[in-house]
Amino acid sequence: MFEVRIETNFSSAHHLLNYKGKCENMHGHNWKVEVTLRGNELDKSNILVDFKVLKKCVNEIIDYLDHKDINELEEFRGASPSSEIIAKYIFEQVEKKFPIVSRVNVYETPTSCASYFKE
Repeated sequence: MFEVRIETNFSSAHHLLNYKGKCENMHGHNWKVEVTLRGNELDKSNILVDFKVLKKCVNEIIDYLDHKDINELEEFRGASPSSEIIAKYIFEQVEKKFPIVSRVNVYETPTSCASYFKE
């Protein structure tokens, strides 16, 4: 089994719904995102996925989230856009182009991460 992983960043604001505490107020993060793909088959160049192609796909998704109020985006309206939900959203978007996506990690801070993966 092979894995490749890329990392990127974006900045945005959000607030949590149905939550009692500071995070119910709008606040921002400098999010770090890690996307991991997993597969058994390499191409003729002995690579699973070209990093450049994967980064382009992920950056298109990240550009949509960057410098936005995530609560105001259509996909998140009425939902509480937690790190978990953002990780799931990114996973599902990447999966459209790369069905071998295995995990998305979303860091709110350098020490706090939420992940989404399928079993």
